[in-house]
Amino acid sequence: MTQRSITVDGEPWEVSPSGRVTVYGQDQFSIVFRLGTGPQRKRRFTRYAPVGNRSPDAALAELSERQLLDLFHHSQPAWTAPEGAYGVR
Repeated sequence: MTQRSITVDGEPWEVSPSGRVTVYGQDQFSIVFRLGTGPQRKRRFTRYAPVGNRSPDAALAELSERQLLDLFHHSQPAWTAPEGAYGVR
């Protein structure tokens, strides 16, 4: 699985496909942003629809840092996202 990192407000967030499969699996995939570990960790989710039929790993690897930052700013906290089981740890 492709894993990248970006810095947001001075903090390093790990970025990877979430692995969650949706009915739109052929068109879009979910991306998870992670900060920290354990009970204090933060997670955010967004969905991305790459142009063309690419695997999530290939599509994520091709994104620029600017594009990742834009996706981060459109992401939602885990407690509001089905991908994060609405915040259940």
